[in-house]
Amino acid sequence: MKRSRQNPGKRIRALVERTTDWFYRSRRKLATAGVALLACLLAVHAVTGPNGLFPYQQKRAEYRKLEKEVQQLQVENERLAKRIESLKSDPNAIEKEAREQLRYARPGEVIYTLPNPPPQQKSSPAVAEKKQ
Repeated sequence: MKRSRQNPGKRIRALVERTTDWFYRSRRKLATAGVALLACLLAVHAVTGPNGLFPYQQKRAEYRKLEKEVQQLQVENERLAKRIESLKSDPNAIEKEAREQLRYARPGEVIYTLPNPPPQQKSSPAVAEKKQ
């Protein structure tokens, strides 16, 4: 079958008209698809973006961890404040610290100091088998 030779300008013009007509007829579908694509991209960004759902959950977990740490530090601070207060005013606490830290003794008392035990090295199962 032979195709009739038309003017190339007419063929291009006809193609442009068909394409334009198709776009005009499909404009609502294309607009709907574009809006749907934009909504999907926005949803993905809302979940995975720098301030999205996943980073938010990680930040919440970190916040809870830091809250626990702050509470533990507050308890520790209160304990140390009580200890400082007792060292300032309680003679028994002062005597206890002097005996433990400075190795003070009352007249007639003898203090026995034991050497520190050597640190135990963790051995692998192969080394433990060789020893047996």
